[in-house]
Amino acid sequence: MSKSKEALASKAVFDYLNKQNRPYSAIDICNNLHKEHGKTAIVKACEVLTEDGKIKEKLNGKQKCYFADQSQFPDVDDNEIKEMDVEIVKLSELVQSKQEENKKLETELRSLNSSISTEDAEKEVNSLNEDCEMCKEKLSSLKGGAVQIYPAEKDRIYKMREKFVKEWRKRKRLTNDVLGAILEGYPKTKKKLYEDVGIETDEDLHVTVPEI
Repeated sequence: MSKSKEALASKAVFDYLNKQNRPYSAIDICNNLHKEHGKTAIVKACEVLTEDGKIKEKLNGKQKCYFADQSQFPDVDDNEIKEMDVEIVKLSELVQSKQEENKKLETELRSLNSSISTEDAEKEVNSLNEDCEMCKEKLSSLKGGAVQIYPAEKDRIYKMREKFVKEWRKRKRLTNDVLGAILEGYPKTKKKLYEDVGIETDEDLHVTVPEI
């Protein structure tokens, strides 16, 4: 190994340990430096730096750990440590707050992504307007005494309604069974699960399953 490569590996190890200021094995240092210098170079650099007194070595079982020489760092008084502890608590609370805010935004985004687009909404409005005009014409005819629905057609409509209402109840029951099974192992409340998944219930939309 050339002297220049050895020097680069030694500098990389020395700078890394001083920056992190915590113990690492030679393998950890090599991996954390993205294996840029190779395992052999890192192991040798650790040994040479230890011999020169630039870093410290500690035997942890069968593994050697290397860390920065603590004498080169200024002493930290108790007040400064307390201030740092207070700052850590504040930052932890801020992180938690941001995480909760992020969850709310993700739920809102899922809701928006599942909502109908403006283009589709306009098409739906146009279709409903056409249906409305047809209903107005039909209502006008009914008020005029015209017979619009034959008994057979009426029976067909009632049977279709009964079929759809049964299917509605069936799907609602199956959904409740699945959610109930999930909630048995879910650490939060039912309301929180619904918010996280983005579920809207019939009750949320103020609708109820009609009687058959």
